[in-house]
Amino acid sequence: MDAISAPDRARFERHLAGCAECAREIASLREATARLATATAVPPPPGLKERVMAAAAATRQRPPAAEPEAPARSWRARTWRTRTWPRRGRLALVAGAVATAAVAVVAVVFGVSNGSMHDQLSQAQASSQQVAAVLTARDATMMTGAVKGGGTVTIVMSHARRELVFTAADLRALPDARGYELWLIGPAGDRAVSMLPPVRHGMTGPVIAAGLRPGDHLALTAEPPGGASRPTGPMVLDVVL
Repeated sequence: MDAISAPDRARFERHLAGCAECAREIASLREATARLATATAVPPPPGLKERVMAAAAATRQRPPAAEPEAPARSWRARTWRTRTWPRRGRLALVAGAVATAAVAVVAVVFGVSNGSMHDQLSQAQASSQQVAAVLTARDATMMTGAVKGGGTVTIVMSHARRELVFTAADLRALPDARGYELWLIGPAGDRAVSMLPPVRHGMTGPVIAAGLRPGDHLALTAEPPGGASRPTGPMVLDVVL
C-alpha cells in the first residue's frame, strides 16, 4: 500500500531480494488487494465526469502557500522529539483515510441531503475500514480454493482480529429463488454470516465474517434469497479456518 518511508522501503527491498518466503507473501497480498478492488468496482453513473468537472470549475482554489522565511542562525542547541508510527498504525491510517476520502467524494458529487443516504455512506465507510484492518493485520494470511459447481474464492484472515474477508469469482449462476449464503460452522453451532451480494464483473464480495472461534469452518450453501436460520442446501464450499 506504499505506506512506508523511503529508508524503510530500501531496507525491505534489500531483504526481499534474497527472501523467497517474503516475496511469495507480498505477491499473495497484492493479489488479494486487487481481487477486492475488482469486486467492489462499479461503472460510474452517466454524467459523473461532467458534474465533477463543473464542480471543480466553480470551486475557488487555494492561493499558493508563501515560502517560509529562513530562520536566523543560532548557536543555541535544540532538541527535536520525533514520533514514529508503527507499521500497522501507518497502514491502518492510510486505509482509513482512503475510505473517508471516497465517502466524502460521493457525498459532494451527488449532493447527499437525506438521512437514509447518510446512513448508507456511513455503513460503507465502516465496512471499508474493517476490510482494510483485516488486510493490514500483522497476522493476515490468504487462502484460495475452488467451489463445487464452479468458481473460486479468496479469503484473507486475521486470527488476532477474529475476522476474515471473503470474495468469490465466477460462481455458478443460481435460479432467482436461490442465493449464496456464507456460514461459520463450528463447535458453537451454525452461524449465518451474510448472503453474498450480487455478482459484478464476475465477482462478488467483499463480505466480512467476524467473531471467528477455534474449530470454525467457513461454508457456502444455496439458500432462499432472504437467507436461512441454518444451512439447508448442500455445502459447495467447506474451508477449515
